[in-house]
Amino acid sequence: MLTTRKHPDTLALANLLGEPFVIVGKYDPTSLLSRLKESTKRQLLFCSMFEEGVPDLAISHHPIEICRVAFGLGIPSIATHDTPHAEAANRLTLPLVDFLVVSKALPKYCVEGYGNKKIFWFDGVDEVAWIRDFRPSVKYDYGKPLIIIRELETKAAYAQGREDLTITLAKKLASMGNVLFLPRYGKPPEKGLIVPKEFVDSASMVSQADLVISAGGTLARESSLQGIPTIVIPSFHRIHVNDYLFKKGFPIFTIGPDKILDYAKRLLGKKWDVENLLKSLENPLDVIERVITEEIRR
Repeated sequence: MLTTRKHPDTLALANLLGEPFVIVGKYDPTSLLSRLKESTKRQLLFCSMFEEGVPDLAISHHPIEICRVAFGLGIPSIATHDTPHAEAANRLTLPLVDFLVVSKALPKYCVEGYGNKKIFWFDGVDEVAWIRDFRPSVKYDYGKPLIIIRELETKAAYAQGREDLTITLAKKLASMGNVLFLPRYGKPPEKGLIVPKEFVDSASMVSQADLVISAGGTLARESSLQGIPTIVIPSFHRIHVNDYLFKKGFPIFTIGPDKILDYAKRLLGKKWDVENLLKSLENPLDVIERVITEEIRR
């Protein structure tokens, strides 16, 4: 059973996958109270779904509701984890996970302080799971050169109080090419920038870009794993998975705001051949499969 919550991105992405899915709850970042209420409702919805029969296993990226319900119902849980800066969510979820699948990019102190039962380290990043054999499914025509900038997820708990420089940078970069700005939370268009009106498949889109700039999340790793030069704005403390990919030879560069324009000029239009580098990374799905067969079904 594939589940998701109602969110500006998740439903369209789930539809793109072509897999049947169940919507359980919604995302409402209006306030701390709205977050808590919707999270609590979502847990109750899961409980209602499982009154007639409890699943054998839960696999997730450790959302609060899945981890809590699985723990409460005695369901073995496997979770991936690559965001040590999301401290609030980590404190609520990681102690409840039975089997944690983690990139070797993360220092042990980022993981081992939560009392996890079993940790399985792999030599790769989560995004390898869908980029390894990826073929773009959509062709976008936004002109060349194409610069893609992703807005900081300002309403995430871990981003509270962080300054978002993306829109300012996007306007400055407009003189260098066509700037595609990917806003969050349905923001209106910005003058001089391309703002998609509908959902875009980010993995396909960045494969066609000449430069990608973001605050350092999934989009940055999706692009660098495809050889597209990627600049990360250091909005948080170190993002270990990004540093790990840079050391491996992937074109992902963490650059201070005052130097981004200079780096953008140097990197724009270049592309790295990362095929062999990507093949050398371990796929977390293989690790999850081993956990199921060797730890849970034995």
